[in-house]
Amino acid sequence: MDFLSLMTQGGIVSQLVAALLLAMSVASWVVILWKTWLLHRAAGDVARSTAAFWQSASMEQAGEKVAAFDREALVWPLIAATKLPAAGTLATAGDKSQQLTRVLRDALHAVLHKLQFGQVLLATVGSTAPFVGLLGTVWGIYHALVGIASAGQITIDKVSGPVGEALIMTAAGLAVAIPAVLAYNIFGRSIGRIEADLEGFARDLRELLAHKA
Repeated sequence: MDFLSLMTQGGIVSQLVAALLLAMSVASWVVILWKTWLLHRAAGDVARSTAAFWQSASMEQAGEKVAAFDREALVWPLIAATKLPAAGTLATAGDKSQQLTRVLRDALHAVLHKLQFGQVLLATVGSTAPFVGLLGTVWGIYHALVGIASAGQITIDKVSGPVGEALIMTAAGLAVAIPAVLAYNIFGRSIGRIEADLEGFARDLRELLAHKA
């Protein structure tokens, strides 16, 4: 009996556990493939966009250049946020430096939320999948022992088969969790590097515009 057989031939609990592990695996792999593509593009786009910004002669020209390079809209929102609102509201309270700090912080949080999307799912799958698999194993062993006891004759071959089949759930839980944990750690380092670049750009942008007439 393999993992798919457990979904069709096991008890209701085993079927639910197997279905949950399958759903967790599919969800985590969708996120892994999507974030691999996203972060690969984002790392290059941020480097090219910031370089194009500083090589521009004006803010207008910089905006046009960044828009052409920033496919994931990570740098452009920071530039757009520097267009301060009209006077007369609390958003304009304080000097220009304070206003820029506030709007750039909000824009940076929105950009980082986009980069962080999916990390919670990977962390959840990585931390819970082994225990979900263990639940399936415990229930499978219990179910197997009840079936053996009702048969009235216990031999090693009758015990080893059902118990070994139940242990497939533990292996399945680990198979789901390990890729999620590895991806979470790898993506975390990539996001950290991009985040540092964006924070540095936002700080330099604030310093540039705060002292600009």
